[in-house]
Amino acid sequence: MATPFSIGARAIGPGSPTYIIAELSANHNQNFEQAVRILNAAKDAGADAVKLQTYTADTITLRSDKEDFRIAGGTLWDGRILHDLYQEAFTPWEWQPKLKKIADDLSIHLFSSAFDDSAVDFLETMSVPAHKIASCELVDVGLIKKMANTGKPLILSTGMASEEEISEAVKTARAAGATQIALLKCTSAYPATPEEANLLTIPAMSRKFNCTVGLSDHTMDLAVPVAAVTLGASIIEKHICLSRGDGGPDASFSLEPHEFKAMVDAVRITEKALGQVQFGPAPRELNSLKFRRSLFVVEDVRAGELFTAANVRSIRPSNGLHPRHLEEFLGKCASRNVERGTPLDWSLVAR
Repeated sequence: MATPFSIGARAIGPGSPTYIIAELSANHNQNFEQAVRILNAAKDAGADAVKLQTYTADTITLRSDKEDFRIAGGTLWDGRILHDLYQEAFTPWEWQPKLKKIADDLSIHLFSSAFDDSAVDFLETMSVPAHKIASCELVDVGLIKKMANTGKPLILSTGMASEEEISEAVKTARAAGATQIALLKCTSAYPATPEEANLLTIPAMSRKFNCTVGLSDHTMDLAVPVAAVTLGASIIEKHICLSRGDGGPDASFSLEPHEFKAMVDAVRITEKALGQVQFGPAPRELNSLKFRRSLFVVEDVRAGELFTAANVRSIRPSNGLHPRHLEEFLGKCASRNVERGTPLDWSLVAR
């Protein structure tokens, strides 16, 4: 059983609704009003939280066009220089307290992935309710310690991470004072395919690390987060944009508001369908019990005549004896005349 986890007053984990995070990322396209519209769209789509990213190009990398700083390897951003990409993608820090105020007014959580110590300090001035470690930063034990020292709930994305790296991150966080830790299964491919999701890792992470678990999903298939919930995911994080046609570094693997809402609705239906372990009829099934099979006389039988497979059968409804008694009746004599359509009972057997 995972240790309890909550953000603000919102309990997250088994027995509570899935906590759904809308990732704003770079989809604001450096337009504050667009960021506000996305935040409102996330609320309308049913998200529980909006997540930002807090860095500058200079805090996350160096301004350099050396080969080490040039993106390659089959990504969406091949050929670009890291500093240039992050300069385009970052969320201006002066926006973030304003967005937090708007989120508070909408009764939706807002927090962020910080990418260095200065970003953690900045987010603390905003009184964010939680902190997030992005997948690439999972190996930055100093940053994990910094976040853990705040005492806030800590969400760790695990894209690319080995079991040993996840273990180190969790141990580091706990040693630094984190008492609430959630792990998100993540595939750091943009977009990812369903075949790359490996969702069976979710229950394995829960057992291994005794943490609340979830999914940070970069696929475009709404079935993937639904499947994750059936496997025990208590958190789902997905990128959201107003329109993929707006472009931007992350638009191609982000959901539009109607798609995000469809995902939320599917998750909520899935939660209802999972229910609880139950054997026996549910309340609305009770009336259907009468349609079960039972033993009936299907041809007229005279007193003293044998019951046979020709005149006794298992049919609907359930008013007769249980079908398990059929062999006990066959070859027995009728105690009286029995009309076709009579449910069998023991009084019909001659003693």
